[in-house]
Formats: sequence, C-alpha cells, structure tokens
Amino acid sequence: MFNPERVELVRLRLGLTKIGFAEQLGVDRKALQRFEGKEADLPRACRDRLLEISGYPETFFEKGSPEYPNPMGVSFRSLRSLTASSRNAAIAAGALAFELDDWITGHYELPHHALAPVREAPPAQAAMLLRAQWGIGNRPIGNMINLLESRGLRVFSLVEETRHLDAYSLWRNDKPYIFLNTLKTAERSRFDAAHELGHLILHRHTGSSHPKGESEADEFASAFLMPPEDVMAEIRWVRSLDDLVIKKQRWGVSTAALAYTLHKMGKISDWHYRGYCIALGKLGRNVEPRPMSQETSQVWSKILTDLWRQGISLSRLADRLCLPERELNSLLFGIAAAPTEPSTGARLKLVNPKL
Repeated sequence: MFNPERVELVRLRLGLTKIGFAEQLGVDRKALQRFEGKEADLPRACRDRLLEISGYPETFFEKGSPEYPNPMGVSFRSLRSLTASSRNAAIAAGALAFELDDWITGHYELPHHALAPVREAPPAQAAMLLRAQWGIGNRPIGNMINLLESRGLRVFSLVEETRHLDAYSLWRNDKPYIFLNTLKTAERSRFDAAHELGHLILHRHTGSSHPKGESEADEFASAFLMPPEDVMAEIRWVRSLDDLVIKKQRWGVSTAALAYTLHKMGKISDWHYRGYCIALGKLGRNVEPRPMSQETSQVWSKILTDLWRQGISLSRLADRLCLPERELNSLLFGIAAAPTEPSTGARLKLVNPKL
C-alpha cells in the first residue's frame, strides 16, 4: 500500500491543492479522502498516473512517514507575502533534505556546528561576537556558503520560482539548517544566508513568530557581511553610484545594501540615498550592477566527488534514496555532473567506506 503521507509530500512539492491533485490523478476527491484516511489504497491507474506526473519512483511511496521541518521553528522571509503553496513546497523540500542529510551523515563525518545562542546582545554586536568566535575579525568573507559549511551548518538550495521566497532556516536535532533560493542574485543569496544565520543565533526557538525577527536578522546580516569598522576605514566618501558599485564588491553585497548601510552611518545624505535607490530600482529587482558569480557548496561537491570515484553517480544516489534525480540536484546547488575536487573547504571524512 502506498503511504498516504508520502503521497501528500509529493502533492506539496508539486504545489497542488487537494482538488487539483485529485483532478491530476483522475480520481474522485472522496476516493482520495478514503486513501488519506487509510481506508483504501489508490487504484492501480491512479498509482501509475501519480508516478507519471511526479517522476518519483514507486519505492518512495512505500517508505515510512517523512519528517517535516517544524513550521513553528522555521524562519521564513517575506512570510506575509508567501503563498501557502510556495511555503508548503519549500517545507516539503526540507523533508527530502532531511532524508538526504541522514544518509550522508551515516557515511560521512561532517564538521559539528560552532553556533552559540545569543539572547542579550543587540544584533550587530552578536554578529561581531560571532566573527570573533570564528576567528575572522573584520575581514571580508570570500565565500559565505563555504564559511557556513566549515562551521557545521547544513546548507541546501531551493529552486522555488517565487520572488517571495528567499530563504529559510531551522534547528533539527541540534543541527542548524539553511535553505537558499538560488534563483536570486549571488549578492542577495549571500545576504539571505547571513540573515538566516542571524535567525539561528538570535531566534532559535521562535522562528518567524518573533515580533522583531526580520529587522533583527537584517541588522545582524548587515554587520556580519559589512563590519562597521571595515566599512568606515574603506569608504571615506561617496561621489556617485559608480563608487558604490565598485566598493560593494569588497564585501560581496548588493549595491542597495551598501547604500543603505552607508546612509545609516551618515556617509550618504537623504537626498543622494533617495536618488541612488531610484536609479537602482530602474534596473529591476533581480538585476545587480557588476554581478558576482553564484556561490556553491564545497561540502556537497566533495561528497559527490568521493561517491563518483566509488562508482556512485548522482542518479545512483537518487536510486538509493528513492528520489528523482532532479530533487537531489535542486537541493545540491545544481551539481549534476561529475564534480571537481575543490582545493579548500570544510573538513569531512568517510565513516563507512563500503557504500
């Protein structure tokens, strides 16, 4: 018998309502309700249709109940603007990531997290305390994803096509997870990663329910990516928007984010700041002057390289996890081909060399 909870997970990943799902399967809604109540199995024709429209193998639906991220502990950005279907699809992606992460943890030893909760310090001070704890001082962060991974955070990618879903984060079994929408600009993804890092430290048990959560996470991210002392030392004055475009590359942030920070510091007047915002707005939300390259994961690249050397391709890994290859590729920053071993990055070692 197909597990109704597994079928529900796939429905959420497809972004379908229950009525729309029943129509896609060609089954009466009441028949689907009986299946959900474990009163009857899906007819064979419905099973075949489910496999066809979802791309999931039959073995996926025969596994036990999936573990979802706890919605109360998840920090979603733009929560009010996020549709239920987009939120549910992202949560369902988290459930798939848990299964992948559990399998990886059984075969590889990844770094343990180095995150201590901060409750009393203001967000900007908390960011500087974490920088000191991680030994990076005031210097710019070269690769945000690699930094997080080297400190034991699990970082996965999302490919949800919605401008309202930037990222989300949560704790699970004392492990911190961050999910990043890779359809955003690289600069925005870096800020989103720092924003979620702020949530993990400042709002561990409150998720999206914290009344000042978003503004505090933004303040944390700004200070973490652009340490005030470094910004003050590097930028004495701003003559034009081009100055901002050149300078923002030092910290790997958007031109708008640097302009906002400098305005708060008093280095840009209200009049000039308004003009810069208007000029940047004309370019479009997803257009960044002098864009940087998208960051990707070294941990997943290293693991896939090691698996590939053992004859386990991404498609074979997908078979072992009973998942479509596209779902793994969506979670792993699009690393579909046989990867190249990076020269630096997070430490990991094989736990069970016989895969």
